[in-house]
Amino acid sequence: MTPPSASSEAKAYPAIPSPNAQELWQRYHHQGDADIENELVVKYLPLVSAAVARLAMTLPDHVDRDDLNSVGLVGLLQALRNFDPTCGATFETYARMRVRGAMLDELRRMDWMPRTIHEKARKIQNAMVQLEQKLGKPATDVQMAKALSLTLPEYLQAVDEVRPAAFVCLDAVSSPDDSEGGSLHEIIGNDAAENPVEQASTQEMKQVIFERLKELPDIQRKVLALYYVEDMNLREIAEAFNLTESRICQIHAQAILSMRAHVQRLEAGLVKFPAIVSQP
Repeated sequence: MTPPSASSEAKAYPAIPSPNAQELWQRYHHQGDADIENELVVKYLPLVSAAVARLAMTLPDHVDRDDLNSVGLVGLLQALRNFDPTCGATFETYARMRVRGAMLDELRRMDWMPRTIHEKARKIQNAMVQLEQKLGKPATDVQMAKALSLTLPEYLQAVDEVRPAAFVCLDAVSSPDDSEGGSLHEIIGNDAAENPVEQASTQEMKQVIFERLKELPDIQRKVLALYYVEDMNLREIAEAFNLTESRICQIHAQAILSMRAHVQRLEAGLVKFPAIVSQP
């Protein structure tokens, strides 16, 4: 007897199509069993890999990618269990924020960065605060170099030295010593604050960020938009501007330092908080 061919078996037993994301979410919300949760984890695992790749490009070699990946997986699992589909944001947006936040928290906990880098970043930021208060607008590289008694190449070198921190500590808009400070991802991406006070605080910080963005040099504004909103990595942004990844990191670090310097001026009462624009 001739055995049936593979094609005849396929016709006799058609493949069952795998459920799409919407079907998985519906089953997860109705049943909430571990098997469906595992399927969702596998489906969204690339979000973790992408977040690790984006951070690892800027970190020293001794920071273990596997550790970041493990922490990111925990963040993804927490995002799955806490996601509210009625909040208006997509799960991908919510999960990216939570996964990246978990990794940043772990890096801060590790305290991997030398104190000298913190001190240098703080020195640059304080100079920005003083110079901007005097000028009434963001300082240029030349003005910053002069204020710090550095040549322009020396100033750019100093910014280059603190740039790894720009993706971990400088990414926090508020003080790096403030454990409650949120990152740009967390502030811009959080449309569902837990309570009215938190919601008002987040809205106020959003308004501060958006108003500040208008004042930044065009290239800094574009780099922040591509990195935080379009979710492009450094290599892609560098190619878009025909610049090196190192230069893009410098621009990012300068923009975040400028953001934090502006917040520092607000908190010191040197400038007024912008009026909050009500959302429709």
